[in-house]
Amino acid sequence: MIRRLPPFRPLPFACAAMALLLAVKAREVVQAVGGAPAALLSAGRAVVPAAQAAGHGGGAPAKPAPTPAAASAAPAPPPAVPAEPPISDTERAVLLDLRARRTQMEAQEQALATRESVLAAAEKRMGERVDQLSALQARLEALDGTRRERDEANWRGLVKTYEVMRPRDAAAILNEMEMPVLLQVLDRMKEAKAATLLAAMQPDRARAATAQLAARRSQGVAPPGTPG
Repeated sequence: MIRRLPPFRPLPFACAAMALLLAVKAREVVQAVGGAPAALLSAGRAVVPAAQAAGHGGGAPAKPAPTPAAASAAPAPPPAVPAEPPISDTERAVLLDLRARRTQMEAQEQALATRESVLAAAEKRMGERVDQLSALQARLEALDGTRRERDEANWRGLVKTYEVMRPRDAAAILNEMEMPVLLQVLDRMKEAKAATLLAAMQPDRARAATAQLAARRSQGVAPPGTPG
């Protein structure tokens, strides 16, 4: 008895071949990307037996499983951005108050800086003025010293004139001389010469000149030309 072979069906074999090709391509893609989860690899390996079973069983072709490349190509959802909490009226008032205080403090700092600069400029001008006054005082003292030396030289010349004169002639002139000038002359004379002139002068005039000269020296007025 001759046994008949089942009729040849090319569709299951074509499905099996396509499944094998997809499994090979999926494996290559996974290796190129750097590895995939073990579930995807096992799913790729399971496609071949299923396709072979479909070809031998003669049933309807099975649907191909999704490839790892298609699974990995799906974009991940973007992370949710947390929403900022709303600002209450109290917080807004506090922020406005802080801003106003900061503005006020900056204005005060600027005013203090301006005042410090003004004070520094005033101190500089005052220092320059003090230096000018000190220089002027030194100049006046030098001029005063020069004037005193000149006056003293004039008095010394006048005193020398009366010292070389005869006592009677000098006494006649001293009797008519004003008392401040007479005291200046007698105070600069040597004691012996002054005594000779006082003896030759009028007694009242000589007595008054002697009293004022003694009072002058008792008050601490040193004779001219005496080292201080």
